[in-house]
Amino acid sequence: MGKLMQDGFGRQIDYLRLSVTDRCDLRCVYCMASDMTFLPRQQMLTLEELLRLATLFVGQGVRKIRLTGGEPLVRPGIVELCRQIAALPGLRELVMTTNGTQLQRLARPLADAGVRRLNISLDSLDGQRFRAITRNGDLDQVLRGIEAARQAGFEGIKLNCVVMQGRNFDEVPALLQYAIDQGIDITFIEEMPLGEVGRSRGEAFCASDQVRRLIASRHALLDSAENSGGPARYMRLVEHPRTRVGFISPNSHNFCATCNRVRLTVEGKLLLCLGQEDSLDLRGLLRRYPLDDAPLIDALQQALRRKPLRHDFDPQGAVQLVRFMNMSGG
Repeated sequence: MGKLMQDGFGRQIDYLRLSVTDRCDLRCVYCMASDMTFLPRQQMLTLEELLRLATLFVGQGVRKIRLTGGEPLVRPGIVELCRQIAALPGLRELVMTTNGTQLQRLARPLADAGVRRLNISLDSLDGQRFRAITRNGDLDQVLRGIEAARQAGFEGIKLNCVVMQGRNFDEVPALLQYAIDQGIDITFIEEMPLGEVGRSRGEAFCASDQVRRLIASRHALLDSAENSGGPARYMRLVEHPRTRVGFISPNSHNFCATCNRVRLTVEGKLLLCLGQEDSLDLRGLLRRYPLDDAPLIDALQQALRRKPLRHDFDPQGAVQLVRFMNMSGG
C-alpha cells in the first residue's frame, strides 16, 4: 500500500469523489441551467480509465470513494464498475450520491455489487413543487426508488436536501418527518454558488442556522461528534435516535480546516477545491502513459501541495465559478 496523501497544509487526503458522468435525467434549479450542453463522449473518461484512476488513488491512500455525476446511474456499465471498484484492496467503502430516479431498478444490483451507502437527493415532498425544482422530475418515481433502496440492504441511506428560501424552506419539518418515518438519515445543505442558473443565488440562500432553529422549535436536538468521512455536522433527535440530522454549510460554516477530499470530474480534471478553479488534467496523463502510473502519481503529489487552504464562497450566494455542479462531481 502506498504512502498516505497529504496536502501542503498537512491535511490527510483519503476521500475521492469520482464523477462518472456529467449527464443527468433531471435539471435541478440549483445544479444546472435548464438548457445544458454536455461533454462530447470522447472527452469523458472511459469505464476502464475510471477504474484505473480509482485503483491509483486507493494505492495512494484513499479509503473512501463516492461515485457522483451528474446522475451516476444513467452511465451504462455503472453496476459492473461499482463491483470492480468495491473489490479494490485497501478501499474501506464505496458509496454513491444519486437523485433516486433509477433506484427502483438498480438498488439491489448496486448493493450486491458492493456499494455500502447511498445519499439520495430529495428536495420536496410535494409533487408539483418537486417538478418545479427538478424541472422535469416525478416525485413518486423517486419515492419508489427510496423504498427499493430500503429493501436492498444498504448499510446506510441518507437523504440530501438543498434548502432554498421561497422554494422548500417551509418543507424542512415534513422532510425531516419523512426521514424519521423511514428510519433513515437526512442532511440539509446550503446552496453552493456554482454556475449561472438564471437567477440570483442570494435571493434563495438559506443558512444552516435557520434550518436548525426551525427543527429545534419542534424537536429536542443533541450535538453529535459522529463523522461520516465527509463535510456534514450531525445532530441526533432525542425522541428519534435512529435518525441523524446533518448540516452541510459551505457558506456560513465552512469545513475547509478538516477537508480530506478531492474531486475528479468525468473529463479527468482533478479539482483540488470545489470552490476554486485550480485543477490537474489526469485524462491527458492517462492517455499519454497508458501503462505507467508513475507520472500520474508524481503529478498528483505535486498538485496536492497546491490544494488551497479554503474556498471563498459568498454567504449571499454570488456566483464565483462558471462550472456547474454537475460538472464538479455531485
